[in-house]
Amino acid sequence: MHPVIKLIIGVILAVGSIYYIVSGIPGYLGPGLPDLLTVLNGAIPILVFVLGIFIVWLELDELKVEKEISREEKKPRRKK
Repeated sequence: MHPVIKLIIGVILAVGSIYYIVSGIPGYLGPGLPDLLTVLNGAIPILVFVLGIFIVWLELDELKVEKEISREEKKPRRKK
């Protein structure tokens, strides 16, 4: 598919989403803002939890690497 067609589809989806959140679908569904807020209310704590676990994992890995580096520096070097 041509990139311009993908760009147009993306713009239509973005504008349609914002229109639905603000106005809803006339005659069928009301504004989606309350539903969006409900989803965000449930999703944000989970995302913060995952971010926290990711930070802990990175820092534990960094401590492990620093420990290995200090261990390597303490080893006597072999002469050839």
